[in-house]
Amino acid sequence: MIREILPNELGGLLRLYTHLHGNTIPEDTEALRTLWQRITEDPSHHIIVAVEEGCIVSSCVCVIIPNLTHDRRPYALIENVVTHPDYRHRGLAGGCLSYARTLARRQGCYKMMLLTGSKDESTHRFYQNAGYNANDKTGYIQWL
Repeated sequence: MIREILPNELGGLLRLYTHLHGNTIPEDTEALRTLWQRITEDPSHHIIVAVEEGCIVSSCVCVIIPNLTHDRRPYALIENVVTHPDYRHRGLAGGCLSYARTLARRQGCYKMMLLTGSKDESTHRFYQNAGYNANDKTGYIQWL
C-alpha cells in the first residue's frame, strides 16, 4: 500500500532511514518530536510511504514550493528516496514517486526536481524510467 505517512509512524520511518546514507536513529527528544509535528502539520510537506506487512519499506519526501514564476505555479522537490534492501526491485520506490507526481499535479506544479548522489548507473536508469531526465538542468550543491 502506498500512501502518506501517519503521525504515529515516525519510528518506522526512522528505521527505514538507516538504509539511507548510513543514518542512525536519533534519540527521542522533545526537539525531535517538535520537528516531527512541524513536518506532519505542514500541508506542503508530504512523506510518502510504501507499507508491507505493517512496516514502512520504501519512502520519498515531496515538498511543494510556492513560486512567483511560471504563472505563479509551484514546483515540487523530491528528497530521501529509499527502499529497505529486502524490498528492492519490486516497484515500491517507483510507486512512491508516482504518488508524489500525482500530488504535484494536483497542486498545479509545473515541474518536479530531485538530485541523487549515486554514481550507480542502475539508480540513474531508475530515475529516468520514473520520468526524470538529467539533460535539462545542471544540479549544484553547497554543503553547509
